[in-house]
Amino acid sequence: MTAPSINTAKPATGIPALLKTAFINAAIALVLFSLMIGIRTEAGSDGQLTYWTRFGELASLVAAVFGGSIVIELLRQWIGPTGTEKLVPPAVQSGLSFVGRYLAPALLIFTLLVPVIFYNQRYILDLAILVLTYVMLGWGLNVVVGLAGLLDLGYVAFYAVGAYSYGLLATNFGWSFWICLPLAGILAAFWGVLLGFPVLRLRGDYLAIVTLAFGEIIRLVIINWQSLTGGPNGVSGIPRPTFFGIPLDNSDDGLAAKLGIEYSSTHRIVFLFYVILALALLTNWVTIRLRRLPIGRAWEALREDEVACRALGINTTTTKLTAFATGAMFGGFAGAFFATRQGFISPESFTFQESALVLAIVVLGGMGSQLGVALAALAMIGGFELFRGLETYRMLVFGMAMVLIMIWRPRGLIGHRAPTVYLTKAQAISSDLVKEGHG
Repeated sequence: MTAPSINTAKPATGIPALLKTAFINAAIALVLFSLMIGIRTEAGSDGQLTYWTRFGELASLVAAVFGGSIVIELLRQWIGPTGTEKLVPPAVQSGLSFVGRYLAPALLIFTLLVPVIFYNQRYILDLAILVLTYVMLGWGLNVVVGLAGLLDLGYVAFYAVGAYSYGLLATNFGWSFWICLPLAGILAAFWGVLLGFPVLRLRGDYLAIVTLAFGEIIRLVIINWQSLTGGPNGVSGIPRPTFFGIPLDNSDDGLAAKLGIEYSSTHRIVFLFYVILALALLTNWVTIRLRRLPIGRAWEALREDEVACRALGINTTTTKLTAFATGAMFGGFAGAFFATRQGFISPESFTFQESALVLAIVVLGGMGSQLGVALAALAMIGGFELFRGLETYRMLVFGMAMVLIMIWRPRGLIGHRAPTVYLTKAQAISSDLVKEGHG
């Protein structure tokens, strides 16, 4: 009896295979864009439908798809598919490992020096504050999606709860930012627990639908509860944060007057920068510490396999609720900072697009990776600003970048799920514990 043969043939990677793939992609592009670009229709002045052709533009696009397919396949063969040996020289691998080891400290040092380097460039300081805000939101959502494996499409709801909590408390009761900040986080965590209860038995697509609906419910409540939230008009006149009770303005009681220096509006921007940096670092530190605690290991077990998690005796109810509450708390902190930075909030700032953007940052950076989320936020928020002059092509470039990342790095820029606790060396099991002999 002969053993069954195993097909070990490798997929074709020669020039015919490249040309075949390129021709197929070009044909698909020709079919998809024939009516979108090749033929343009418009209602004429007499009410009749008129059309004209743009075959030149269509041919250019198909040719670009053909050439791009060849380039992508060549790069795929050089880099190597996921799960196989990468065709990268050892020198390049050692260089990448060296860069990865010192990248996080270098980014932290550079971030601390941003206000010093770009003190007279208000645009860069505002952009840096925006990037850090999304870094904090990404790290907060990373607790829910990256560590616990719960797909949350309504994370903007907690962002809105934190912003409106601070805005309403500060304008109605005159409370300071430092008093309202923990209250905003607590209220957001409370709403996270409320969201957690209905979704305890849901997972996957069903969980995503419920969280998406929750985010829309919060937004619609904000719009329609005009007596409390101001409805579409929003909340204005939100006070700015103070430096230990000292305002950062041009008054005699301001910080500049007390220090005896010339007042500048940049002082407040620099102060806001370091505030959001401190909040983001606090989020990162708490997340790292929680990962090493039993609750963090329970989140990772829930992410990998919920059935096995239950079999190990882990209470999945409290595990899910703590994940939602922790992530929501950080979202509430970020929302409170957003409110005090803007001085005005409205429902237009808390749409589903914000949730999708934060989720894209988490997925692009690598679910569970703190450094990856920070790099993804820098690339997406800062990258959008680089293409601001090309308004028509910004989303096209963003979509192409996401497609390329999902092809070559399907687990994100830094996609690894290293366990927080593991055995450093193999241990033998006593034969008394097993019936098959020595372990």
